[in-house]
Amino acid sequence: MGADHEMKSISLVLGSGGARGLAHIGAIEALREAGFRIESIAGSSMGALVGGMYAAGKIDMYTDWVCTLEQSDVFRLVDWTLSGGGLIRGDRIINRLRQIVGEVQIENLELDYTAVAVDIEQGRELWLDRGPLFDAIRSSIAIPGLFTPHRYRGRLLVDGGILNPIPVAPTLRCLTDLTVVVNVNGQQSKSHADRNVRARSEASANAHSKSDADSDDKGMLERLRRFFNGLIDRDQDSEDDAPGLVAMLIKSVETMEAVITRQHLAVFQPDIVIDIPRDAAMVHEFHRARELIELGRTRTIEAVNQARNQPDG
Repeated sequence: MGADHEMKSISLVLGSGGARGLAHIGAIEALREAGFRIESIAGSSMGALVGGMYAAGKIDMYTDWVCTLEQSDVFRLVDWTLSGGGLIRGDRIINRLRQIVGEVQIENLELDYTAVAVDIEQGRELWLDRGPLFDAIRSSIAIPGLFTPHRYRGRLLVDGGILNPIPVAPTLRCLTDLTVVVNVNGQQSKSHADRNVRARSEASANAHSKSDADSDDKGMLERLRRFFNGLIDRDQDSEDDAPGLVAMLIKSVETMEAVITRQHLAVFQPDIVIDIPRDAAMVHEFHRARELIELGRTRTIEAVNQARNQPDG
């Protein structure tokens, strides 16, 4: 890229990674401030969600909302189910996004947008680039075992990240100057891991210190929080270091996605890769939005500056 600071058009690829995908917001902000013009977006899972909010012109409203979420608000958005192939239906989350955006058809968006999902019955990747935006997003965020699959046009669809965590290929049809990938399954950072352990311990201590004074409603939310953390993380009262049931599934998926990501980066060789450590946040930690958005911004500025300082050719 050299020292050329003129505005360049980019194809933006937003990867899968649960709450870490909130870093995509900071990446988008930093890229725009650096003078890049986003003309194409492809995303898997949380990348499809954030990319859809941006493509619909509502990223600022979405950011304002997600930054107000506390841990109790996140659990209120969870509609539990014991049937349908997952723990969470996802209707409450999608309905809240619909309130922000309204009903939108992908083909009416002002830029090229693709959400990637997987047809779990046929075992194939699907590019959702037409039809209702929220059917595409709901399909792409259906993490196996956590969210129920989404039935759409006769197909049973799940998280696109299990086959294509950084979907570069859908953007190749657009003639842009650069391809930029935001990979939220980057190499683990010890500093992030240490900080996250402390943050979870402090959050747990704060929640327990308030529990006696809580109302019945807050007491129920606290019990749900402890139950969910027991599934995602290990039981904090247990001496066993084994992860919870859902944690084991998620760690398996993330390991697979990390391997696929390395392969795709080697094949497609995007112009700029923005890496977010995969231990920066756990999949459900949406209450840490401000921190994750800032991490995305910081990592993007670093990656852009590095690319601009590299000699061309």
